[in-house]
Amino acid sequence: MENIGNILRSKKLSRDYRCSHEFQAYGNRLAEELGDKKHRSLYIKLAKNEDRSILEEARASVLESRNAKTKGRLFMWKIGQIKKERREKSRKPSR
Repeated sequence: MENIGNILRSKKLSRDYRCSHEFQAYGNRLAEELGDKKHRSLYIKLAKNEDRSILEEARASVLESRNAKTKGRLFMWKIGQIKKERREKSRKPSR
């Protein structure tokens, strides 16, 4: 039986050439999970500029839905809904 360290050294692990920052890797992963590789740059931009908790909440919601034909469209809609809810929640005066 071979040592696991030797096995790992023998494998050539290729680095993803598209990712030099964490947000790029996250955007690429989003595009793959949503099946929308055509709009990869959009997801990278969202990962860079948007709050990660919003993206994670929208991602979880989309991946749960079984009837979505275009997951990318549903994802963008859900981001808008979450932002709208948070804006309304912050505007409401607390009593």
